[in-house]
Amino acid sequence: MNDIVAHLGIGFAVASSWTNLLVAAIGSFIGTLVGVLPGLGPINGVAMLIPIAFAMNLPPETALILLAAVYVGAEYGGRITAILINVPGEASAIMTTLDGYPLARQGLANVALSLSAWSAFFGSLVSVCGIILLAPLLAKWALAFGPAEYFVLMIFAFCCLTSLLSSQPVKGVLAAMLGLAIATVGVDANSGVYRYTFDSVHLFDGIQFVVVVIALFAVSELLEMLEKVMGGHTVEVVSSGRKIFNLKELAYTWWSVVRSSLLGFGVGVLPGAGASVAAAVAYSNEKRLCEEKDPDAKFGRGDLRGLVAPEAAATSSAIGSFVPMLTLGVPGSGTTAVMMGALTLYNITPGPVLFETKPELVWGLIASLFIANVMLFIMNVPMVRLFSKVLSVPGWLMVPGILAISYIGVYAINAGTFDLMMVAIIGGIGYLLRKGGVPMAPLVLGVVLGDMMEQNLRRALSMTDGALHVLYASNISKGLWTVSILIVAMPVILRYMKKRKLAATRMA
Repeated sequence: MNDIVAHLGIGFAVASSWTNLLVAAIGSFIGTLVGVLPGLGPINGVAMLIPIAFAMNLPPETALILLAAVYVGAEYGGRITAILINVPGEASAIMTTLDGYPLARQGLANVALSLSAWSAFFGSLVSVCGIILLAPLLAKWALAFGPAEYFVLMIFAFCCLTSLLSSQPVKGVLAAMLGLAIATVGVDANSGVYRYTFDSVHLFDGIQFVVVVIALFAVSELLEMLEKVMGGHTVEVVSSGRKIFNLKELAYTWWSVVRSSLLGFGVGVLPGAGASVAAAVAYSNEKRLCEEKDPDAKFGRGDLRGLVAPEAAATSSAIGSFVPMLTLGVPGSGTTAVMMGALTLYNITPGPVLFETKPELVWGLIASLFIANVMLFIMNVPMVRLFSKVLSVPGWLMVPGILAISYIGVYAINAGTFDLMMVAIIGGIGYLLRKGGVPMAPLVLGVVLGDMMEQNLRRALSMTDGALHVLYASNISKGLWTVSILIVAMPVILRYMKKRKLAATRMA
């Protein structure tokens, strides 16, 4: 413990210098803007700043603090458009739309934004404490996950989606399968075979995630709004009253935030799992726990617990992804992989020896993560009322404005018109799926997890020449399979037992 305190002293001495404080503040602000804009996301934000940081001859610890602040800021920023206009700024904010957007439509935009900022701050605080206390131990645990374990982890994530599907499991499974199908479009990374490209060079790299998420959330939502307007219905949004959440709402969501923060950190430690998996699992877990105690819970219709769970888990997971990067030299997420590339520019190799050779860099980064999150919380809460003003924009201006911003984000990827046409086509299909009651969240998560799931399955099978036993050989795999089966089977068993109990009561 004395060593930890001494190292933290070194870290805060580095992070609290005027240069690093200024860099953390700038990075936090830029990250928030990056998160707000659909199509950019933390990976692109960090990648764009690497050459700038290197060209400015920033010291390695200062450069890493800048990139880390952008990363965390983007996780905060992604929730803003997700809550206000149902357009997730990046993948981990998809689950936030499920309850955040309904809350905004009910006149609780200020409450939702401030509460999500608080839950993200608390999640990051839990994760930073976890890094300080448990990094070496958790690194060894993460090392036990191989390709087979990651594949089963993806299965577990999809099984968790069954709690989102409630009364329409068939439509939910169909949506997840459509998402996985979209993820297979493009060149097969292992064999080089073109899959479902229809001889179009534009599809050789697959269908971009941004194209899918903008189409299914922004375009299909706007088509529904347009349908209501053309049908003579006015799309009204109750004006926001309070600026911030109250103590009653804080107490109501407290344990949801705590549980989701711990769960998010555990997922974040796993290399490659990512904040999207953490948000999905946390939302599913919270929905199941709350509905067992309160059958009238409004998950999917504006439940505060459904808002805070993915927010706390996503931010906690983002911070947790630094653990495998710093201790094992293995990127915990796509963004930390980019940050590892930045370290190589300074001839620094992340790994166990980094704690010995560069303590000022490691502990300065850990301290700066805490400082950046405090800055983001202080920065975001006063701006809640400003953000919520978006909802007061008249519909005739908001609809084309959202569409324009969305298309700019899509066009920025490849600077081609093909992606714009794909947005229109997929958006039309998404609108029809919505009319049929098919949920969008499982579809988008299928796209997010599909490639990771396929690659880990192939790696696992290649290690055993195609023998399937590798998928359930380890204790971790067995545990995940068991929990996944229970998640799917328990609702069916409980419904059956409830019917039998009801029948027995009637007989008596």
